[in-house]
Formats: sequence, C-alpha cells, structure tokens
Amino acid sequence: MTIKKVFKVISILWLFVTNAFCQTKPNVLWLVIEDTSPQFIGCYGNQSAKTPNIDLLAKQGVRFTNAFSTGTVCSPSRSTIITGVRTFELGTGNHRSKFPIPQFIKGFPAYLRQAGYYTSNNKKSDYNTIDQNRIIEEAWNEHSENAGWWNREKGQPFFSIFKFDDSHQSRTMTNPYDLYIKQVLNELPADKQIADTDFIPPPIFRNTAQMRHQLARIYNGVSLADYKLGRIIDRLKADNLLDSTIIFFYADHGQGMPGAKTNGIDLGFRVPFIIRFPEAYKHLSPFGTAGIVTDELISFADLAPTLLKMAGVTVPTYMHGRDFLAKESSPKKILLSSDGSEGAVNLFRTFTTGNLTYSRAFMPFMPQMFYQKYFDFSEVLKQMRKDFKNNLLSQIQTKLFKTGTAEYLYDIKQDPWQTNNLANKAEYKKLIHQLRLDMRDSVIKNRDIMFLPAYELQQISKSITPYEYRLSNGNYPIEDIYTAASLSGNRSKTALEQKMLLLQHSNKIVRYWAALALKCNTSQQLAKYKSELLDLMNDENYLHSKIVLASICYDSFSDVAAKEILINTLKSEEVPLIKQFVLQLLLYQKSNRGFVAAVNNLLEDKSIDATLRENAELFVYITTGKPLNYSSFW
Repeated sequence: MTIKKVFKVISILWLFVTNAFCQTKPNVLWLVIEDTSPQFIGCYGNQSAKTPNIDLLAKQGVRFTNAFSTGTVCSPSRSTIITGVRTFELGTGNHRSKFPIPQFIKGFPAYLRQAGYYTSNNKKSDYNTIDQNRIIEEAWNEHSENAGWWNREKGQPFFSIFKFDDSHQSRTMTNPYDLYIKQVLNELPADKQIADTDFIPPPIFRNTAQMRHQLARIYNGVSLADYKLGRIIDRLKADNLLDSTIIFFYADHGQGMPGAKTNGIDLGFRVPFIIRFPEAYKHLSPFGTAGIVTDELISFADLAPTLLKMAGVTVPTYMHGRDFLAKESSPKKILLSSDGSEGAVNLFRTFTTGNLTYSRAFMPFMPQMFYQKYFDFSEVLKQMRKDFKNNLLSQIQTKLFKTGTAEYLYDIKQDPWQTNNLANKAEYKKLIHQLRLDMRDSVIKNRDIMFLPAYELQQISKSITPYEYRLSNGNYPIEDIYTAASLSGNRSKTALEQKMLLLQHSNKIVRYWAALALKCNTSQQLAKYKSELLDLMNDENYLHSKIVLASICYDSFSDVAAKEILINTLKSEEVPLIKQFVLQLLLYQKSNRGFVAAVNNLLEDKSIDATLRENAELFVYITTGKPLNYSSFW
C-alpha cells in the first residue's frame, strides 16, 4: 500500500473515530425551579404536593436527599453554579453585588462550547458580578427567552438550561394576592391546584385559615413550575431526544418563606435534586438508574466539574468542587455560606454531613428572621409578626423572631423543619467543639473574603478582584480577623477581655469584628468598660468600627455623642453601603424611635440609592408602622 493510500485510510479512520466520539457525548438538559425546598415536592414525601413531572423524573432517575445550594438566595447560588467557584472565594456572597472576578474565571459552558457543544440559556442569568456580560458572551451560543436546543447544528450535542420562576418567592409569598392570581392560579389548570384545606402547614407556621390561605401559594407555585417543565420534557420527546439526553432537575436554594430563604441554616440550603440517565448513558451513573435514592453529599460547587468531566473536558484548577459521578467516596461534610441580602448582612457559615447540620451565626444580635423589606411586606410575615406580638405563636414558632444564637445544630432526619436546636445539649458538647475547630480551619484555608464589609469589597474592587486580594496575608490577615469574629456570641469574662484587647488591634477589620462581637454583651457586662469604650469610639478612625461602637455606646450608656455619630453618618456624603450598614444596626437598637426623624430626612432625598431607600422605608415601617412602598418590586 502506498504512503498516500495509508494516509487516506488513516484520515478515514480518524474521521470515523472523531464522529463516533462526538455522537457519544450526551446531550444535557437542566430544568431549574426557584426558591423550593424538597419538603414541598411529592417524591420527597409531601403527599399534598402536585408535582407529577418531577415525581416521574425521580421514578425514572436518581433522587438526591443531600443536595445543597452554595447560598440561600438566588444570585450568590447562581454565581457558584456558573463559575464553579464558591462565593466566599469570589466575593460574590452578597445578593445582587457587582464586584469583578478574574478574567481567567469563565462561565463553565464556555468550555463546553469549546468542546463542540451548543449551549443555550432560557433565560435568567443574574450571576452577581459586574462581569456578567462577559460570562454570558463566552458561555452561551444563545441566551434569551427563546433559547433552546432547537437552534443547534444537526447532530451537535447540546447543553440547555430552562428556568421557571413560578415558584419564586415573589409569586408564592411577597406579591399582593391579586398578582398571585394573575401570575399563578390563572395559568395553572384547575386539577393541578391545591386548596387551602389540602395540606397541613409546617410546624414553624401557625395553623390558621388565614395562614393556610397564604401558604397554599407555595404549593401552587411549585405545581405551576412542575407543569411548565413538563412541557419542555414533552418537546424533548417530540424531537426524539429523550433517549440521548441526561436531565438534571434542581431548585436554586431553599423555600422562599420565613425560616428558609436568606437564612443560613439547613432550610435555606437544602434543595431537591434529581438526575435522569437514559439507557444509552446509564453507565455514567455510579448510583444506578430508575427509582434510585442516594444520600450522596453534593453542593452547587460540584456541578461545573461534573458537567465538564461528563463532556470529556479538563476541569480548570480554580474549581474546587468534585465530579460527584466519579466512583469515589462522598465527603464527610461540606462547607456552605450565607451572606447579605436586600441590604442586610447576616453572615452564616454551615457544615453539613447531610444528617447533621451545624451553622455558625457571626451576627447573632440579629434574629433568624432578620428585617428585610422583600419579606416584611408579605402578608405571611405581617401576620406572623402580629401573632408574635400578641403571644399567639408556639414556642417553636417564636424562635424565628427572638434574638438569635451563635450556633445551631439540627438532626435533619429527626427534625426536618429545624425546630430543636441541639447546640447547647450536653451530649453534643464534644462534637460542637470539634466543629468550631473545623470551621476555623476551613475559613482560614479558603481565605473567606466575605468577612470584609460590603463597602470594603466595593473599594478594593476598584483596583483588584476580591478573589485575588484575599490571597495576600498582608492585605487580608484572615487568622486574626477570624479570631475576632469567632468571639461573637461568647459572653464569658475571658472573651469580653479579649474583645476589648482586639479593639486596639492595628488591623481595622479585626477591630470591626471585635466591635461586632461586643454587641452580644449586655449593658451590665459592659458597664465597667464604659469610659474605655467611649474613648475608643471617639478615637476610632475606621468608620465601620466607629459606627458599631456608637451603636453599642448608645444602647448601653445612652451616650448623646454616640447617637450623633449614627445620625451624622446618615446625613453625610458617605456611600450608600455605609448608610445601609447604619440602618441595619438601627433596626436592632434598643431605643430606635429617636432616629426616625433622621431617616425621614434621608428619604426626602429623591436621588438616593434604591436599596438604601428600601432599607430606610423598612426602618420607618418597623418603628412607626407607616405602610411600605411596594412599587419598587414590580
């Protein structure tokens, strides 16, 4: 055979092999609903739910019982999903923040495109970074509400996402009832609707006709999302693609209801998660197929590495998640994070083993149900706060509204609604001690950048990304910062002495956390330090620390100068993030009615930042009962 013929044969064989390889790449379809906990899905045990399409996916596929979002509100979760990088590395933990990320970090579908996939996103992005447009351009062949696999080249493998907002909190809880009727009930066939009397409320809610009337919205929102995702599956069948497509179903974080969304305990993180493997790709599932239930521990940080490996793409080294379809043992526990939302910051870090979930609150002077306008003008929360004020709630139901605690430990199998905090039980003392050590090690190892105030993230982002800034210990002495932050909630004499000492630390962020940690101490405990605290407040040159110390000194000593510091900051030309921080502290001041005039003056400025305005309106509503302005949300 001549050399020319040899090369021709090789070329034909190579073309055959290449085509065969391309044909073996699976199509991947993601069906994503919003704001939904597994407790509201039929296949997860809720017999009142009407979710036949999701239930069928579980019957035909693999249902995960221990799947977790990497944030408790949408945009931080989506930040990790699209990049494969956790928010406490990127600096994207605060909802709707606009900080930059490094150029080398891409939306993971960009790598699928390079490998020959057609990628489409229908339709939501909301990636929580100022680099969102770059991510969209690199990641998607098509990004629109008309996007889908149908625009690809013939035979081209696809990765397509469809998101359904019918179960979003806006529809199931926050929007006025007439909008819910228009957005949900009028679109949902009558036989798929759930009536007020078709279910029993979770124990964290009072079982009244009025409460059930509102909570039925959750069931119907989820039912409508199920109905719509079923139509996408029907189109996949009509295009003869069901047998060549792996289907993922999940929710972007926990239920959009008090006690779950934005709350850094298990209810905020745990999500329904199902994968359906067709016969052609059943070998990719280490769990088996068709009706399988697994307790494999996974988080959203694992999604990008898993998809890339499935497509035969090398996983970038900056992704620290794992391929959970690889035949290797599940991790013993995973670290989750919950940060700011709607202008309020309530930093939580959580370890979960799946069965046990330990959460550390670093601002426990705030209740679990901290004030947020988006929640607080919902009829559900208005009723709950009214019932709390009138002593109509059970002991379990009141916990959401009482001053928080620093640590939470829940046995999820025994207590799926997280009503019994085990953190202070004697039998868990040894475990809690070890978890505290593990938490410290994990935060320091990952160089968790979210211990910076939002204003600091904003400032450093003018010259460097938070991701890169955190890598220098000179910039960011995380061990010292965590030492101060870990004292929050500790009221012992030794801890108090350590806080006072750290208030004189050379690093401003350490001083900031030392001051925040002091907010958990009583006025009686602080009385002996009155003179010293007032001097520290007056001498402090870092505004965040000064604001916290003023908050403490006004609460504990009714100091006039402390009050003036808080009021003058609201009057000043300081950036909105600093004023938002003041407003957050004012919401939890013991005597906050004295600040109403200053906040009303702030509201007279028609040009103020929208989130700042919403937080100012919320403060006036909470302190005076003045109705909230709904218009900014729809």
